[in-house]
Amino acid sequence: MAEPNIIKKKVVCPQCDAVTEVELHTSINVTSHPELREKAMNESLFRFTCKKCGHTARLTYPVLYNDMKNRFMVYLIPKIDHFQLADKALEERFKTLKHIDKRIVPDFNTFKEKIFIFESGLSDMAVELTKLVISQAVARKLEVQAVREGYLSMYNTENNTMGFTYFIGPEREPYVQSARLEIYGKSVSVVNELAVKDKKLKGFIRIDREWAENILFRYRRGRQVARQKRDEQ
Repeated sequence: MAEPNIIKKKVVCPQCDAVTEVELHTSINVTSHPELREKAMNESLFRFTCKKCGHTARLTYPVLYNDMKNRFMVYLIPKIDHFQLADKALEERFKTLKHIDKRIVPDFNTFKEKIFIFESGLSDMAVELTKLVISQAVARKLEVQAVREGYLSMYNTENNTMGFTYFIGPEREPYVQSARLEIYGKSVSVVNELAVKDKKLKGFIRIDREWAENILFRYRRGRQVARQKRDEQ
């Protein structure tokens, strides 16, 4: 079985300044080591505990999550803002992999959401588009200017629903909104039509709200042009 990539690093406790040596998992394969999946999701894999005073904190560093069974990889790179990862060594390492969804994410919430999405057999492109459309409906419903932050929190095929948790206002109050899976199905159709080039990209890419806004703009513009052509006939 492929062993996880682990490095040792000395961490200075922000509470007492004591130095503790910790092991950092820079790459994990949850197919070979399924126990690491839960540790990644509950963040215990990234937890630092000072050996002197017992202070605990979450360590934030780049980590590559590989799920061979579900054929996806999520690379957490804190605060990354690029659409596509330019890492020749990494691309060379995985150049032979076919039909693998490879994503880069900037934070832990997105990291865990991507894992949930792909484990559920969903398209993260369609989920992002659905999340955006529903967030706009929530903003109108709550009469706020915009709802920008949220994540997929529920997916139930038996009830034909999926749910999103959004954070509203400066206090970031959680607000849960469910949606019928038909909306997601429509998003899949839009993605299949307008995201052909993105789906063919081989490297690690960032699929987020900004990406979804571009797709939604192109979709609505296309519909508007089609209506104008019909009106002119």
